[in-house]
Amino acid sequence: MPPIAASAARAQQFTLTNAWGMRVTISERGAALVSWMAPDRYGRMADVLLGYPDHEQLRLNGKLHYAWFGAIIGRWANRIAHGRFTLDGRVVQADVNDRGNHLHGGDTGFHAAHWDGELAHGGLALSYVSPDGHGGFPGTLAVQVFYQLDDDGSLSIEYQATCDAPTPVNLTSHPCFNLNGGSADVGDHMLRIDADYYLATDDVGIPIARAEVAGTPFDFRQPAAIGPRMRWPDPQIRAIGGFDHCYCLPSDPREPGRLRKVAQVFDPGSGRQLDVSTTEAGLQFYSGNGLTGIRGRHGVTYSRHDGFCLEAGAYPDQLNGKGAAAAILRPGQVYRQTTVYKVSLQA
Repeated sequence: MPPIAASAARAQQFTLTNAWGMRVTISERGAALVSWMAPDRYGRMADVLLGYPDHEQLRLNGKLHYAWFGAIIGRWANRIAHGRFTLDGRVVQADVNDRGNHLHGGDTGFHAAHWDGELAHGGLALSYVSPDGHGGFPGTLAVQVFYQLDDDGSLSIEYQATCDAPTPVNLTSHPCFNLNGGSADVGDHMLRIDADYYLATDDVGIPIARAEVAGTPFDFRQPAAIGPRMRWPDPQIRAIGGFDHCYCLPSDPREPGRLRKVAQVFDPGSGRQLDVSTTEAGLQFYSGNGLTGIRGRHGVTYSRHDGFCLEAGAYPDQLNGKGAAAAILRPGQVYRQTTVYKVSLQA
């Protein structure tokens, strides 16, 4: 069982470690991943996550929405057009916080909440109860997230939620990675995503079409450097200065919800590799287009493309599409999701 340490703070922080000295720190504020110390090919440790100088002071950072760094996102991760959707014949209006749309639970979403942490079963369990009406969503939602760090560098995140009234649920984790430890941007990182399709969006990030990746900068079925792809003359890339799109992950209809590996990122400079596995249908790839001017740890001010995110969950605006029913949790049902981030060294 990997050792676990807890430190007293305004919101308690916990550190998971493994046999190779890897350390992952998690805060009760937002159930957030605060840091992830991992060795490079020479054994030098560095933090592969972007974050704030003081995780407790993220509201003072000037750009509140980047409080999402490392946090658990809910009640709805990603976007809802105009914040509106229909539930059992009734129009529901959720909070809007991104160009007239709902994004990542709104400004008071799960990332801003205090979660209760408890050491359990060799990992860390965090729980939170979202009251009826929180963020505009109906029903009380009880959520638990369980983190476990294994000796192979796998950090598993298991989600579970129950409700007392029908409500949409789409949870994700929002770590922002830089596998070189912040010595450069992520342009040289080699990315692979196992998906034939992605969701093209309008100019405010709402999906407008399911599109093939073939022949486009979105084709990462074979490993490719992120930086050059952001310079392709593609209108989807030009509109936002990079990637902020959801990939449609393939799955076996005979095994819905099966955990499978869906993406890999390799940093040639450090030798670090990130593998992503999930039970979910969508994977949002974000290339850090809006990081400019964000104050980070160690006196660093971040620039565009200094980090990337791979966020597993439902499709953006799914509540207004044909998959809406699948995104509604009802009393007596249990929402479950598992995503695993594995940091290792490429052989």
